[in-house]
Amino acid sequence: MPAKILIVDDEKPIRDSLKLVLDDEGYSTTVASDGEDALQRLQEDVYDVVITDIKMPRMDGMQLLESASKISPETFFIIMTAYASVKTAIDSLRQGAYDYLIKPVEFDDVIIRVKRLIEFKKLAAENKSLRQRISLDTGFTNLIGRSEPMKKVFELIKRVAPTNSNVLIFGKSGTGKELVAKAIHHNSSRKEKILLPINCGAISENLIESELFGHKKGAFTGATDDKLGLFKVADGGTLFLDEIGELPLNLQVKLLRAIENKEFIPVGGIKSVSTDVRIIAATNQDLFEKTKAGEFREDLFYRLNVVEIKLPTLNDRKEDIPLLVNHFIEKYCNEMGKKILGVDNETMKVLLYHDWRGGVRELENVIERAIIFAGKEYLTVNDLAEHIKGNTQLGYPDSLKDALRDFEHEHILKTIRKFDYNKDEAAKALEIGLSSLYRKMDELNIPTKSSKEEE
Repeated sequence: MPAKILIVDDEKPIRDSLKLVLDDEGYSTTVASDGEDALQRLQEDVYDVVITDIKMPRMDGMQLLESASKISPETFFIIMTAYASVKTAIDSLRQGAYDYLIKPVEFDDVIIRVKRLIEFKKLAAENKSLRQRISLDTGFTNLIGRSEPMKKVFELIKRVAPTNSNVLIFGKSGTGKELVAKAIHHNSSRKEKILLPINCGAISENLIESELFGHKKGAFTGATDDKLGLFKVADGGTLFLDEIGELPLNLQVKLLRAIENKEFIPVGGIKSVSTDVRIIAATNQDLFEKTKAGEFREDLFYRLNVVEIKLPTLNDRKEDIPLLVNHFIEKYCNEMGKKILGVDNETMKVLLYHDWRGGVRELENVIERAIIFAGKEYLTVNDLAEHIKGNTQLGYPDSLKDALRDFEHEHILKTIRKFDYNKDEAAKALEIGLSSLYRKMDELNIPTKSSKEEE
C-alpha cells in the first residue's frame, strides 16, 4: 500500500506540481488549499506525511501543525517556507515538525526528503511493534528458579536494573543470558524505549560495523542510501551485545569510544552522531583470559564489566528442574492445544539425573518433543527422546521430594570434598552464602569435617 501524502499550499501551481511529482514516485497524494481544509482532511483520513506551507489564509502551517498533533500524532510534517523565514521553520521543528524545505523547492530534494521520512516512519512503527512484543516477554516472567544460585541472580538484577550502569553477563549456551538482559531493561527507567539485541558472532566482520553504527550513502558498494545503525535506533533504550567476545579488535576501539563519548561516526561519514544507550553485553567465553592473550581490549572489558552477572548452568541448579518442566509443559500445551498435567515420578527422576549440557534450552526442547508424542495426562519416560531414556536405572527414591534431597546431598558433598572441606571455597563454587551452606549441611546430615579430621 503506497504511503499517503497531504500537500497543503494556497498557491495552486505549487501544490499541483508537487502532487504530479510525488504521484510519479508512486505515492498516494491529496491536496488542500489552506490549513482549515487540510485539518478537515486529517479528520477524515490518515496520512503518513503532510507537506505544508507556513503562510496561508484562515489557518497557517504552524497552527495546522499544532492542531494536527492532537488528532493525528502519527503523521509526520514537512514545513515549506521562504528563505527569509528560516527561523520560523526551525521553530516548527521544535514544535514537532520533522523537516523543512526552502522555497522555491527543488523536486529532487522533495523526493529524497519524503523517501527518507517514509523509511524513518516505517522503522519507527517496526520499533514500536517490537517494543510491544518484547514487553510481553520480559521482566522476571521467564526467569524461573528458586535455587540459591538463581536467587543471587535475581538480587543482582533488582539492584542494577534501576541504574544506567553497563552490565556484562557470563554464561554458557542455554543459561538464559538474553532473558536476563530483557529483565534488566524491563525493570529500568528505559523500559518504555526499545531493547535491541545483536549477536556479534552471527554477522560478518564486513557488515557488523554498519549494523552497529550505520553508514552513509556511497560508503561502500551496495550502500545506496543512508542507514541508521543500532546505536542510533536504540537511542534512549538498551543495546544488548550478545557474544561480545566475537567482536573484531578494530571495532572494539570504536565501540569503546561510542560508550565513553556517547557519540560515533557512521561508516563513510565525517560528522559525529550523538546517542544515549545503555549497554548490556553477554559472553560464554572467559574475557579476562582473552584480554591477557591480546584478543580482547582490556579497557573495553572494564568499561563493559561495571556489573558482572554470572549465570549458573542447569546442572548447577537442578532443584529448579521441576519448576522449569511445569513451565514448559504449560507453554507448549497452550501452543498445541493439549492437556497434560505434568510428568510422572520416574520421568522426573530421569530429567533430574540427566547431564544437561545444552542447559535450559535443551530441557525446553526435550519437553516440547515429549508433548508432541504424549498420549496420556502425564508425560512418561516413553515420551522422552532416546538419548534421555538411557537414564532410567537410577538410584534415587520414587518420591520426588526425596529424590531432590538425595541429589542435593550428593552434589554438596561432592563439592566440599573437591575443596578439601574448605567451606568458604565450596560455598563460592556452589554460588550460595556460607551460612546457607552450613544450613544445607545440617538439613542433609552432611559432616562438617572429613573423616581424617575427625580422627
